[in-house]
Amino acid sequence: QVQLVESGGGLVQAGGSLRLSCAASGRTFSNYAMGWFRQAPGKEREFVTAITRSGGSTDYATSVKGRFTISRDNANNMVYLQMNSLKPEDTAVYYCAAANRYSSSRSPNDYAYWGQGTQVTVSS
Repeated sequence: QVQLVESGGGLVQAGGSLRLSCAASGRTFSNYAMGWFRQAPGKEREFVTAITRSGGSTDYATSVKGRFTISRDNANNMVYLQMNSLKPEDTAVYYCAAANRYSSSRSPNDYAYWGQGTQVTVSS
């Protein structure tokens, strides 16, 4: 089992920044690729970004590429999502997820463990 707890969400104006954190506990964190997904009201959960177990490779949805940055600290069992130039359409609940694989994935089905989510609201 891997337990994931997100933090750092909140209300921000368009153009602002937020940094989300995800603290992992349980099994060896470095065995898991990590991803961030988001879900807006009335919409399906969508891929945002992911990072390989080692942190050597990342993947981003087109909608966030160049604005968001994922990183991980395997020594401290943390994964981060730095979000810059936020837009109202980034408003959603953001979820951290862990997949027992080396490579990252865009499919939620590949992630066995999920956090409870943190709300991000971007006002115009």
